[in-house]
Amino acid sequence: MKPKKIWANFSVQNLERTTTFYKQLGFKHNGASEQLTSFFFGDENFIIHFFLKDILELAMKGPIADAKAANEIIFTISADSKEEVDNWEKEIQQAGGIIVSRPEEFGKNYYGFVFADPDGHKFNVFYM
Repeated sequence: MKPKKIWANFSVQNLERTTTFYKQLGFKHNGASEQLTSFFFGDENFIIHFFLKDILELAMKGPIADAKAANEIIFTISADSKEEVDNWEKEIQQAGGIIVSRPEEFGKNYYGFVFADPDGHKFNVFYM
């Protein structure tokens, strides 16, 4: 295989809430339809599509895991400093995200925390 691109697809309950959350955090919107909202993440513009859950279940021919009840794939967002990690924690809380673990040291030269978006999709925020 030699794919040209890879992106992620998550399920959500409310497109407007998801769009507002990620826009408030400063992620670049990649467009929307009646079925999804999409954002670019990072300098290389990794794409995450957020589909309405029933639409994604139809496409996948089966149920989608409840991100609030179990962990799924967890993306890591890199920060440039400990101060940026701390600032992002505040921004995420203000945008309606859930802080799963507070910022802390992880071994030598690792600092970060875990948050969940309003639908329970988890992200690491990490400075190393």
